[in-house]
Amino acid sequence: MIFDKFHEECGIAGVFGDKDAANLVYLSLYALQHRGQEGAGIACSDRHIIRVEKGLGLVADIFKKHTLERLPGDIAIGHNRYSTSGESLLKNTQPIVADINLGQVALVHNGNIVNAEKLRDDLVRDGSIFTSTSDSEIVIHLMAKSGKDNLIDAIISSVSKLKGAFSLIFMTKDMLIGLRDPNGFRPLILGKIRSGHVLVSETCALDLIDAEFIREIDPGEMVIIKDDGLQSIRPFENVNPTPCIFEFIYFARPDSRIFGKSVYEVRKSFGMKLAEESPVDADVVIPVPDSGVVATLGYSEYSKISYAMGLIRNHYVGRTFIEPAQSIRHFGVKLKLNAVRSVIEGKRVVVVDDSIVRGTTSRKIVKMLKEAGAKEVHMRISSPPTCYPCFYGIDTPTRSELIASNHTIEEIRKYITADSLAYLSLEGMHECVKPFSFCDACFSGKYPTLHKDGLGINPKSEV
Repeated sequence: MIFDKFHEECGIAGVFGDKDAANLVYLSLYALQHRGQEGAGIACSDRHIIRVEKGLGLVADIFKKHTLERLPGDIAIGHNRYSTSGESLLKNTQPIVADINLGQVALVHNGNIVNAEKLRDDLVRDGSIFTSTSDSEIVIHLMAKSGKDNLIDAIISSVSKLKGAFSLIFMTKDMLIGLRDPNGFRPLILGKIRSGHVLVSETCALDLIDAEFIREIDPGEMVIIKDDGLQSIRPFENVNPTPCIFEFIYFARPDSRIFGKSVYEVRKSFGMKLAEESPVDADVVIPVPDSGVVATLGYSEYSKISYAMGLIRNHYVGRTFIEPAQSIRHFGVKLKLNAVRSVIEGKRVVVVDDSIVRGTTSRKIVKMLKEAGAKEVHMRISSPPTCYPCFYGIDTPTRSELIASNHTIEEIRKYITADSLAYLSLEGMHECVKPFSFCDACFSGKYPTLHKDGLGINPKSEV
C-alpha cells in the first residue's frame, strides 16, 4: 500500500557522558519515530569497544530491556531510518560501525549526499569494498583514505567533499562529534542532561528525556564533545544557510522548535495565510490528520469558520495487511482515514492538507467526504504546488509523478473532484518564516547546491 505523502527522512540522536546513554538514545529515537519507521539502531561505547544493536521495524519493537543491557557505556548514538538512498535492508540500517586506521568509529546521518554516486564510483575504482548501498557509508571510506593522522581532520577532509544535506553524529570510544552541512538543510539540536551532552534532530526528543535545550548546531558547524568539555569549530565553506521549509510544513513534530522557530506557530501561520489568500464560504473546516491539524486551526481562526474533526485517522495501520476483494472502494485510504458523517452531512466543507503529491489520495478523500453527505468540498493546501523532486533527504517521486509539475491547479481540481482548490502561495509561505531564508526547491526548482554540470538535478532522477 502506498499513501500519497512525502516520507520523512531520518532521525538521529547522540548522548555523551551519561551512564544511561543507550537508554536515553532509545527514548530519543522513540520521540523521533515520525522521522523514519523502516529500521533503527543504537551503538554504545564503554570506553573500550563500540557495540551495536539494530533491526528493521519500529523502535519499540526492536529494542527491549535485554537488548539495551547489551549496550553498556556512557557514549551512544542512534538512528531511525527512512531510506532516501539505498534499499530497505538490515545492512543499510545505521549506525555504521567500522574499524579504520584511526580506530573504531560509528556514525549516523540525516540527509542525502547528492554527489554520492560519483564519490562511490571513485572509491570503488581505488579499491574500496562497500557493505551497504547507503550513501552514508561513503563518509567512512573517505575518512579511511583521507591520509590524516587524527579523526577530526579526517572527518573535516571527508565531509568537505560532500554535496547536499547532512546532519551527522560520529562516535569513537571516547568522543562524540556532531555537525551540519553548510546549508543547514536538516536540523541538529544540542542539549544538556545531568553531567552529559545530547545531540538530537528535534527538541521533542529533549523533552522526553528531561534534557535542557542549549542551542541549535549552526550550519557548517562541528561540535566536539570530550571529557574535558565541548569545542566548537567551523571548518567548512561559508554559504547562506537554506534549511528545508518542508520541516515546518510536514516533517517535524509540531511540539518541536527548529531553525529558531516553533513548528506549531509556523504551521498555524501557514493556515492563517492560506485563509487570507483563499477564502471560501463554508460551514466547517476540517483537517486531513495528523499533519493538517495545526494549519487547519490557523485557517479556522482567521476565517472564523467552525473547526471540527471530520476525518478520523486509524493510528494502528501496520506495514502489511491482507487486502480484501477490490469490491471495497478506496480501501487503502479507508484503512487510514474515515469520515464522520455527523460533522460532514449537508455541510459546505473546507478540508486542509499540507501537500498534494500524486493527487490520488486527495481524490479519494474528496469522494469519501461527498459520500458522507458533504454538500460541497473545498480543498486547501498549506504549501505551494510541489513541482520538483527533492535531493536533500526527502523521499519524493520523480517529477513526472508530481501532479502539479504537469497540470494546472484547475486540472488538479477536476481530477480530485473538489468544488474548489487553492494552495498557499510561495510568497505567502516565505512571509510566514521571515526573516530567514529556506530551501524551497520542491516548489520553485531553485536548488541551493548544484551538480551534474550545474543543473541542480540528480543524473539518475527523472525531472
